[in-house]
Amino acid sequence: MALPDILKKNLRLPVLGSPLFIISHPPLVLAQCKAGIIGAFPALNARPQPQLDEWLHEIGEELAAYDRAHPDHPAAPFAVNQIVHKSNARLEQDLALCVEHKVPIVISSLGAVPEVNDAVHSYGGIVLHDVIHDRHARKAIEKGADGLIAVAAGAGGHAGTLSPFALVQEIRQWFDGPLLLSGAIANGGAILGAEAMGADLAYVGSPFIATVEARAPDAYKKMIVESKAADIVYSNLFTGIHGNYLKGSVRNAGMDPDNLPSSDPSAMSFAGGSSKSKAWKEIWGCGQGIGVVKEIVPARALIDRLAREYEEAKERLVSRFSTDKAHAA
Repeated sequence: MALPDILKKNLRLPVLGSPLFIISHPPLVLAQCKAGIIGAFPALNARPQPQLDEWLHEIGEELAAYDRAHPDHPAAPFAVNQIVHKSNARLEQDLALCVEHKVPIVISSLGAVPEVNDAVHSYGGIVLHDVIHDRHARKAIEKGADGLIAVAAGAGGHAGTLSPFALVQEIRQWFDGPLLLSGAIANGGAILGAEAMGADLAYVGSPFIATVEARAPDAYKKMIVESKAADIVYSNLFTGIHGNYLKGSVRNAGMDPDNLPSSDPSAMSFAGGSSKSKAWKEIWGCGQGIGVVKEIVPARALIDRLAREYEEAKERLVSRFSTDKAHAA
């Protein structure tokens, strides 16, 4: 199946900047789109609810102005994440605004329902659904999603436990549509690796927390720069669903990250803006790929680094294959 134009047109890199709960907002999304990757934010980040209409106006108008000023290098599209969970009382209102503004890409999470897909398809948008295993992937496509985001081990926030190799391989046995891969992707080589494995785009989140435009506390950004993969803990305590978090933030909240109790899915609630009072605001989500994040930089500078590393990775492979062919001859 051919990749939809919206997922390749105007992209400098095959990357979608994942929607970061609380953190992603228009300044980050706009910086990502202008630098050539798909920017995204969760609808629930706009609070109170009417602010979502303001954000969508702002993003749409500024990207249109940017395109007029840069006809040879227009901006990449943007995406809005919708939490399809029974505790999200805003879903119907937020989805209606996405339809009104014709949001090009909608990312659905924590529930695949035909109504969301039908609403987005009504104006020509596409829906990508995030999944942590093959069974959920099949259900999402059966219910009308256009593409999948494979959330593998090591991804920030709510993440699965499967190796990216296993997850992509299983999905690609039966699905030839749009497939994105999430899980500790933090440099250009990893982006190229995701493509080599069978994904169409990489889904990159945690490195963008440590950017100037991210709506995250300075201490959060600093902790990401100072942390590595070993500083991530996987727990379901804070939301009822397993996710990856910075151990340092857990310690700062007075808990032992190596001895956390368990919770259950009934703890998940988006009615008040977070799943628990501490989750996301004090207990900071983060993926395992942050060992290569060394400084807090503007989003464009991060994307420039990823683009440079991506090209270097391709050159290394071309050189290696050329050398191998020469030796074989």
